[in-house]
Amino acid sequence: MKKVVKNATEAIKGLENGMTLMLGGFGLCGIPENCISALVKAGQKNLTCISNNAGVDGFGIGLMLEQRQVKKMISSYVGENAEFERQLLSGELEVELTPQGTLAEKCRAGGAGIPAFFTATGYGTEVAEGKETREINGRMYVLEEALTADFALVKAWKGDTMGNLIFKGTARNFNPMMARAGKITVAEVEELVEPGELDPNHIHVPGIYVQRIFKGTDYEKRIEQRTVSK
Repeated sequence: MKKVVKNATEAIKGLENGMTLMLGGFGLCGIPENCISALVKAGQKNLTCISNNAGVDGFGIGLMLEQRQVKKMISSYVGENAEFERQLLSGELEVELTPQGTLAEKCRAGGAGIPAFFTATGYGTEVAEGKETREINGRMYVLEEALTADFALVKAWKGDTMGNLIFKGTARNFNPMMARAGKITVAEVEELVEPGELDPNHIHVPGIYVQRIFKGTDYEKRIEQRTVSK
């Protein structure tokens, strides 16, 4: 099976209106910049986006929000984005706010084929409303359902033509678990190499989970808040 595609435009073929997407990254670290740009140009609408956060104004998922492409966000942290706030408060955007660890486990469980799990996080709060709760060993837990997606868009440091991926530093974040939970997983990488060039002991996501891969270009790797000494 040939997995290498030319660019992001080719990589997102088949991604249609109304689909559910997972987008790797944490803040602006390790986000699939090329795929997001291709989505903005393609203009798909009514998308459900599963991401730790919603980017910032003018970058990342923030670009998709500006084009009114997102119908629903399933996220953990949604600060630093004025357009997100405006759409939420005006009722234009549906938001499912999820504790960060719970969101990570929901994605991991989806990729592992686990339909649901119990967690103590959120019990007694709005997070638990409408969900099954159960007492286990004297402590109350909330049943959380796993997450999967039609497309998972992730960004890695290195990958080979078989789809094996290595992430660098904190850019590893949500990317590995989301890569396993997509029906079609697209990986954009900074370096694309031939099979055998990656140390098997360093691979974070085996190629069996990746359907499409390409070498990305022009990464900005923005920092959300830069602090410098006076």
